[in-house]
Amino acid sequence: MNEGRKKSGIPRIYKLLFMKQLFLSLCAIVLLTPVFGQQRILKKGDKVSQVTIRDASNNPMQLPHWGKKAYLIFYPDPDHASQNKTITNYLKKHPINSPNIFAFGIVNLNDAPLLPNSIVRMMVRREVNQTGANIYTDVDNTLSRSWHMGDVNNKFCILFIDKNGICRFYKAGELTAGEREELLKVIREHA
Repeated sequence: MNEGRKKSGIPRIYKLLFMKQLFLSLCAIVLLTPVFGQQRILKKGDKVSQVTIRDASNNPMQLPHWGKKAYLIFYPDPDHASQNKTITNYLKKHPINSPNIFAFGIVNLNDAPLLPNSIVRMMVRREVNQTGANIYTDVDNTLSRSWHMGDVNNKFCILFIDKNGICRFYKAGELTAGEREELLKVIREHA
């Protein structure tokens, strides 16, 4: 018969079964990846927990007033610090004067690799000294990973977390006019 052909030692039927099983496994992976591979993204109603960030001198610290006040958090990528200028300018002209809300910024240092952290911290310290603003830093996306904020690179994120740690507002990127109104409504409700 085919005496000149070298035998591999594995019958052809097993090779076909193996290839069929491999094909079915790859199909299952491709089909199930969108279901199981998606990262959960922070949304209204999600509960978040206390995290350790850094102060302007790079000292570790816990989020201040945790469980005592609601938070309005500005989490900018320094490369896109002016992305939400409309709402930040509005809030500068109409500051939040509620003892129930603590407004502060956390600069996302991880997503600005071309800006040295020491330079950004120097700018943060200068801003704190000039304006009295509360500004902290996040060197390794601790906040965005812990709170499942998704892709925050090149985005200016705004969050409102109530004193129970429940997310009441979250947006990564430029707020629309409707989203600005929604944020202001949430602020008024918690003032």
